[in-house]
Amino acid sequence: MDAESYTDRELMVAAAAREIDDGDAAFVGMRLPLIAFQVAVSTHAPNAVSVFESGVVRDDPASGFLHTMCDLPNLDRALSTTSMVDIMSRLQRGEIDVGFLGGAEIDRYGNLNTTRVASGSSEIRLPGSGGACDIACLSRRTVVLMAHEPRRFVERVTYNTSPGHGDGGDWRARESVAGGGPETLVTTKATFGFDDGGELYVESLHPGVTLDEIADDFPWDLKTAAEVTDDPIGRTDPPSGDVLELIREFDPDGFWTR
Repeated sequence: MDAESYTDRELMVAAAAREIDDGDAAFVGMRLPLIAFQVAVSTHAPNAVSVFESGVVRDDPASGFLHTMCDLPNLDRALSTTSMVDIMSRLQRGEIDVGFLGGAEIDRYGNLNTTRVASGSSEIRLPGSGGACDIACLSRRTVVLMAHEPRRFVERVTYNTSPGHGDGGDWRARESVAGGGPETLVTTKATFGFDDGGELYVESLHPGVTLDEIADDFPWDLKTAAEVTDDPIGRTDPPSGDVLELIREFDPDGFWTR
């Protein structure tokens, strides 16, 4: 397998998979996280468990390609097929280590909007929260995946569907929001962390991307790892040949990753 030939989304899947530690209970959403969990449990996290809002819990890859979490291959050989109430109760009991989220907008403190955005003089209604607000509030940590587009990065989200670090600092503690909040943002150009005050900073750039290319995409002065951790900005590791082979096994037609 040629590890040099991969798409931006395949790189995102590989980066997202690394965010799942062995033994984690991962609340897996739609699209790329469907693939990322399967990669993680097949490589470095064999003891991880995936939890789906639809009620499915499993500890191994699905038996076939997944368009959605409700597809039959996700039910086949699952540990359990329960109810949404059971799954959301796991969140409330603090049993979810990492939750995956997406959004139309993200702001400097990791708050996400999937509810409504402005388009000129009009307003566009988006799908809304689903279980995203619960995942954002109650997971021990969250990982956000989204395309890297300037319109998605805003000083303050138009609508706070899924709270991140609020307005920064100890906001989550002050508001009694139980989970740990966003820890990582993975885009098609870079990976980002959040500092002790909850503010977004660039941690690593994907191969071929420069800081100048992304800095102007943000309506604030974007911090870098050098300012936050004293480490230089790194390079995101591309998917290895073995990982790329797994990604294409789990998404053979590139439905999610092309």
